[in-house]
Amino acid sequence: MQHKVKSIRPFIGAKDFQISRSFYKDLGFEETVLDPKFSVFKTGEIAFYLQDYYAKEWIENTMVFLEVDDVDRYYKELLALNLTEKYGVKLTPTRYLDWGSECFLHDPSGVLWHFGKFK
Repeated sequence: MQHKVKSIRPFIGAKDFQISRSFYKDLGFEETVLDPKFSVFKTGEIAFYLQDYYAKEWIENTMVFLEVDDVDRYYKELLALNLTEKYGVKLTPTRYLDWGSECFLHDPSGVLWHFGKFK
């Protein structure tokens, strides 16, 4: 089987769709509204779908890994956005591991984002 993959776009849900939309725009993603309860958020060639749907077990077990060029810089930029104060989310500082480094951010619904860089 041969693939000529162009993108992969996960679907994530939102407990409060309007708050999550605002959160992702604050993170620098550009939103395209596809439906009143469904949007695509993009940065460069990377994208994901956000839907106005919440199932606690699903959302709280959803993780997304976004590879970045500099985790320490990215963490500092996340910190400067004051997301913890504005949205009540949890931001975890950079960890350094055998495979690389990463920091973590829970979105307002509980989706866990890993922002990492491989060695």
